[in-house]
Amino acid sequence: MQRQHFEKILTELLQPGRIKDFCPNGLQIEGSETIGKVVTGVTASYALLEKAVEKGADAILVHHGYFWKNEAYPIVGMKQKRIKMLLDNNINLFAYHLPLDIHETLGNNAQLAKLLDIEVTGPLEQENPLSVSLRGELNDKVDGSVFASRIEERLNRDVLHISGRSNRPIKTVAWCTGGGQGYIDLAAEQGIDAFITGEASEQTTHVAREMDIHFFAAGHHATERYGIKALGEYLAREHGLDVEFVDIDNPV
Repeated sequence: MQRQHFEKILTELLQPGRIKDFCPNGLQIEGSETIGKVVTGVTASYALLEKAVEKGADAILVHHGYFWKNEAYPIVGMKQKRIKMLLDNNINLFAYHLPLDIHETLGNNAQLAKLLDIEVTGPLEQENPLSVSLRGELNDKVDGSVFASRIEERLNRDVLHISGRSNRPIKTVAWCTGGGQGYIDLAAEQGIDAFITGEASEQTTHVAREMDIHFFAAGHHATERYGIKALGEYLAREHGLDVEFVDIDNPV
């Protein structure tokens, strides 16, 4: 497949122009004009680039790419090594950040809901159809410790669970994959029983306890594995590309 056609498919699917982001979405580093082998991963780390070279990839497709807002301009150090690796091996780098978070079926939030058996009922930001946080319901009420065990089992990682002061059963849930801990306030204000994200801040503990809401931090990387994996599986299934997901371990 030609590189231009590959990007056209991704643009039409993810519609990056819909949402303002902290980085450029789409082709970030230009490589081979023809794409056959694609490696997908959460972050375009050097370890992922090495795996892509080893596997003979023509393109790498990730959630976390390069050129973030407010990062330094000079291409030196770690950034130089990463970009040199891509250029030396003629590999394209494609990255989709918020557009992948919010995609209705393939997105990180949608895939996490599917994995945890949560029925999506709408956006957490109720007036915003492109909300990067969602709300939903479980089939039955569950104890907080039971739900923590479910998350740990499905994501295969330890989970930080902070229960609200009443430790009430969980029926309604809000979530935002990655570093979405700031949305806990909005979830608590709406009377939601639990909030799930990847990371925690110092103040998150106090919000959970004082606003009486369960909080679960399940890892930035772990909560965002599934969107990019689903996107790669879609490209293989619908467009016949050779796509391989590579999971570079990250405890955060």
